[in-house]
Amino acid sequence: MSRDSNTRRRTPPGIFLIKSVRGKDWTLKSYRYIILLLTFIAYASYHASRKPSSIVKSVFYPESLKNSKVNPWPVGNVFIKEEEFVSFDRNRVESQGWYPFNQSDGTSKLGEIDVAFLACYSSGMYVAGHLGDTLDLRLFLTTGMIGSGIFVGLFGMGYFWNIHVFWFYLSMQMVAGLFQATGWPSVVAVVGNWFGKRKRGLIMGIWNAHTSVGNISGSLLAAAVLDYGWGWSFIVPGALIASAGVLVYLFLPAYPEDIGFCGVTDSSPNLESLSQAEEDRTQKGYVVKVEKSSGIKEGSGSRTGIGLFEACFIPGVIPFALCLFFSKLVAYTFLYWLPFYLSQTEIGGEYMSVKSAGNLSTLFDVGGIAGGILAGYISDKLNARATTAATFMLAAIPSMLLYRTYGSISRTINILLMVVAGLFVNGPYALITTAVSADLGTHSSLRGDSRALATVTAIIDGTGSVGAALGPLITGFLSSKGWDVVFIMLMVGALIASLLLSHLVIAEFTERSHKSVPSSHGQQTDEATGLQPLLRNQR
Repeated sequence: MSRDSNTRRRTPPGIFLIKSVRGKDWTLKSYRYIILLLTFIAYASYHASRKPSSIVKSVFYPESLKNSKVNPWPVGNVFIKEEEFVSFDRNRVESQGWYPFNQSDGTSKLGEIDVAFLACYSSGMYVAGHLGDTLDLRLFLTTGMIGSGIFVGLFGMGYFWNIHVFWFYLSMQMVAGLFQATGWPSVVAVVGNWFGKRKRGLIMGIWNAHTSVGNISGSLLAAAVLDYGWGWSFIVPGALIASAGVLVYLFLPAYPEDIGFCGVTDSSPNLESLSQAEEDRTQKGYVVKVEKSSGIKEGSGSRTGIGLFEACFIPGVIPFALCLFFSKLVAYTFLYWLPFYLSQTEIGGEYMSVKSAGNLSTLFDVGGIAGGILAGYISDKLNARATTAATFMLAAIPSMLLYRTYGSISRTINILLMVVAGLFVNGPYALITTAVSADLGTHSSLRGDSRALATVTAIIDGTGSVGAALGPLITGFLSSKGWDVVFIMLMVGALIASLLLSHLVIAEFTERSHKSVPSSHGQQTDEATGLQPLLRNQR
């Protein structure tokens, strides 16, 4: 009776209401689809709420528009009529900007806001990860999303309140960065709670497309309302993420146990959280009791999360965190500087406009989506996350070299090489931040005693976010010396990223060689990471 009341208490109110109306529950498979959809929407809204600052920079400091005289991508003149385009562009060119960003140091102040956001985001992620494993993930994620929406909206309210104090906008971005840090550890932890390891790489590779969807939708949304005043470009995305937070509160079960899937008897072979032996028995017709040995048996708030220091000693966390530092350094340099590079580089004997460069640069993300899916699929098939990530990073080196050397021949060749480079650069970045983080957060060394998914994700992605901030910053200095220097930096970063995983790659190859030789002890694959020798090698 108490178990039923506890489950009812933890069940999200929206799901509880629907179950009451339907008179029956959904299947585990249906719940997994719901989890993927809700977490996809949640993190896409996080990224959408980060885009307004890049859209309104030319409004704050309009000098750049006087040179280009184009509408910011992705709106351009494709999505609006020609007469609207001319009028809209003229209004913005004639604008005097927004004090204090329209002064001679305006671009520096805009850069300070970006750095402040990223600094608070990366540092806040370490704390957010531990809190996510300690508190109820559903409530924690809801709080982070609504808080993000409030402070993104408050930044936009500076337009209506006619605020011209730099510290107001800086503080709004800093607090927003702290709330934004709640997102990634939480959504990865939720997905990790619901999906076993067997197809986790492929599932999360597809699911990781939310980043690109959020970036594109945020750009479209912020630019669409910009003509009504730049404040709306923040308020509307802020309202979007806050609304998504309410949706999460109503319908997202963070743990299977929250809706009674602990101790359920099920004969379905489709439960990926079972061990391989149990799956084999299930397929033969045996009834298997569904209870994950590495799961959270009592659901929300039932266990204490491990500390950051303790999580760092989980085998594989530090190497993957350092690898992501350099992997994100490379990926975010392309993210922030590729449109500028395309507009400054002669391709096929001519220079393209800023708008064309912005549109063309999105193909790098298209290759990244394909790379994330491919890396996840390969790592599932080989049961070798480290080997897959290291191989992709090594392959990124010649792909970047080819892009720099031959990308200027023609636009067609540039597009082809750009997609290939995006595939290899973003593939390991997506794999490490999703499947690897979820694997390590359920590592067998925890013995099922603690929650570590959000903490591990925070350590890995927080370290990577530091690299994400440094890459574009260093590129700003190196680009003045020539783009060859920038690409050398990127290739060196990719090489270091792959070398940092060499120990784990050796462990995976050693395990595969052991598997090829029959063992009297019958060693089993580690259910959490597939890197069985790690515990033994690090003693």
